[in-house]
Amino acid sequence: MRGDRILVQEKHRRAAAAISQILLPRLRSAKGRFAISIGGESGSGKSELALATAEALKKQGIGALILQQDDYFVYPPHTNDARRREDINRVGLGEVNLALLDEHVGAIVNGATKIEKSLVVYQDDLITNETVSLTGVDVVIAEGTYTTLLKSVHGRIFIDRAYQQTRAARLKRNREPADPFLERVLEIEHGIISGHKCLASIVVTSSFAVVTQARRGETRNFPIKDGQLSKEVIAEVNLRRTTL
Repeated sequence: MRGDRILVQEKHRRAAAAISQILLPRLRSAKGRFAISIGGESGSGKSELALATAEALKKQGIGALILQQDDYFVYPPHTNDARRREDINRVGLGEVNLALLDEHVGAIVNGATKIEKSLVVYQDDLITNETVSLTGVDVVIAEGTYTTLLKSVHGRIFIDRAYQQTRAARLKRNREPADPFLERVLEIEHGIISGHKCLASIVVTSSFAVVTQARRGETRNFPIKDGQLSKEVIAEVNLRRTTL
C-alpha cells in the first residue's frame, strides 16, 4: 500500500533472523518458489516483520516479494471506514478479496513471470493497479490480518499480540487517530483472528520471541464460518500440536 509507514525495529530484525533460520532448510530443498504468510492483529508488527524477513532472506541470497493484504481490500481505506461506520457488521473477511490474494500467491508459486495487482494509495483513498515483475523472486510473503487463512502458502507465521497491546504501534504509523469506534472494530477482528493462531507453524510471541509448533494448517482446508474456525477444529489442532 502506497503511503504506509513501516517502522522496522531491532525486535523485528531479531525475530526475522530466527524465522529465516527456521525456514532455510525448507527453502533450500524447495523445487520452486516458496510462499509464507504473516498474520495477526492490527498493529502487531506484520508489515515490519515481513520487511525484516525479506531483508534477512536477501542476506542468504534469497529474493523475496511482499504482498500486503491492504492492497486487496474491496474499498479504499477511507471509504471502507465510512462503510463500517454505517454498519459495523461489515467488519470482517467480506472487506477483503482474500481469494484474489490467494490466486496471486498461487500464480507466483507456480512460476508466473509477473502479476497484475491492485495498489491502494492511502492518502488519495484510491485503488489503482500495478504490474509486479517476479524476476529474482524465490519467496513470496503475504502479510495481513487474515492471511493465515490462505491456502496457497507453504508455511504460516502468526504474531500473537492482541489489539490492546498494539495501540501505541498503530498510532505511530499515523494511519488512524485514537477513536472508540476503531477499538470496537479491533475487538471484532480480534474475535476472528485469535482463532487463527493454531494454524501457524511459527508463532511470534508478544515479546517477539519465535517458537514453532506442529505444521497442521499447511495443506488442509479447514472449515471456516464468518472467518472463524469451529471449536471442534481448534480442539483437534491443539490436540495434535507438538513442539518442534
